[in-house]
Amino acid sequence: MNARTYFIRTYGCQMNEHDSERAAGVLETMGYRPADDAEAADLVLFNTCAIRENADHKLYGHLSQLKPLKLTDPGKQVVVGGCLAQKDQGAIAERAPWVDVVYGTHNLARLPALLRQADSAALPVVEIIEQTEAFPSALPARREVAHHAWVSISIGCDNTCTFCIVPSLRGPEKSRRMGDILAEVRSLVADGVSEVTLLGQNVNSYGRDLVRRGEIAAPGRRNRTLFAELLHALGDVDGLERIRFTSPHPKDFTSDVFAAMRDIPAVCEHLHLPLQSGSDRILRRMQRSYRAHRFLDLVSEARGTIPGVAISTDIIVGFPGETDEDFEQTMQVTAAAAFDSAYTFEYSRRPGTAAVDLDGHLEPSLVNVRYRRLAARTRELAGASNARQIGTVQELLIEGPSKTDARRMSGRTRTNRLVHVARHPLARAGALVPARLEEAASFYLLGAVTDAPLDAPVGTPLPAANVPAR
Repeated sequence: MNARTYFIRTYGCQMNEHDSERAAGVLETMGYRPADDAEAADLVLFNTCAIRENADHKLYGHLSQLKPLKLTDPGKQVVVGGCLAQKDQGAIAERAPWVDVVYGTHNLARLPALLRQADSAALPVVEIIEQTEAFPSALPARREVAHHAWVSISIGCDNTCTFCIVPSLRGPEKSRRMGDILAEVRSLVADGVSEVTLLGQNVNSYGRDLVRRGEIAAPGRRNRTLFAELLHALGDVDGLERIRFTSPHPKDFTSDVFAAMRDIPAVCEHLHLPLQSGSDRILRRMQRSYRAHRFLDLVSEARGTIPGVAISTDIIVGFPGETDEDFEQTMQVTAAAAFDSAYTFEYSRRPGTAAVDLDGHLEPSLVNVRYRRLAARTRELAGASNARQIGTVQELLIEGPSKTDARRMSGRTRTNRLVHVARHPLARAGALVPARLEEAASFYLLGAVTDAPLDAPVGTPLPAANVPAR
């Protein structure tokens, strides 16, 4: 008898990608095998995101496409999990009654039991729990690539950003014990992993909840925070070539983490530092507890401490109450920070967030005009940053074949720049190779594998003029 097959569609952030790998691992322990697409699969799982409004539209659109397949083959199972499931709960079953199972962010480990229950249930099985039963990393995983792994160091969030629904869906912050993290990373390295990305809604507040609950002593060693201690401990893992992390919060960033990024060879020279807005007034409305000058001080300290560091960011355009002056301040801070790359978003109204009840919601057409201006500026900055790398030799971790050009392989520099190189015997997935960078665009570079010695990454200098005083 042929094994049943599954297909997983993932929406949203790296945390969801990590959860999908764990869902695949759980299904494979049950005997399922991957299918090429949703139509061919015996089980289709949607791992959902609730951050943006179009996430709802995408999910229900894909569920509608599956309805005729489900009617033709009643044995086909349709599963919805993740953040949108946690938020909408029974509403998904009401809008799409052909769904078999709906589960939330905290009960992935219960998936086998829920599928067994669905086999004998007349209605969709919906189970949403409010507390985490197990860290996602405690479950088996099926990784998409052999050389890279996501590693959860915490789940949930204690911040109260008014635009964000994540704390209400994933709960308060809960950190893993450092020993458990180290054990997982050592096991991954033994399995061929050379790069890990540490995940948390707010990675640089790692461990504070453990101290608060008295589960561990407060850090005292060399005045390091627990997150810096974790980076140093991971830096001692033999065979681990690269360490990345996402996402930190500017309010919690400390100098010892910048020093760790400088001093630990495995920690990559890439920092994702979300700005969200350059207007102090809007930052207050967002309940982001830092201001533009503090943010720029962090950018300056990072560039002054970590040679060649590349800094990326997140920016929201059109937050309720944003005036022309507020937006211009965002443009000024963007120029002053000279970001190496940026993820820009139009504000999306999300029920369940505090921002929904704020006054001053803007017309979508105005938000889009501002968004296009900001996106053009960040593309220009990214292109200039990449152009500064031309002629240098950088270490690439090859990820696999280019998605757009079969003649090339794609890899990432330590500063997280995407580079496409001509196929070469050394350029195989998971390999670390030196490449000379030859051409630059806003979102990628072209290069060639070489035997020349590596150069230091070329950093982005801060403009001489700082953001104007408020």
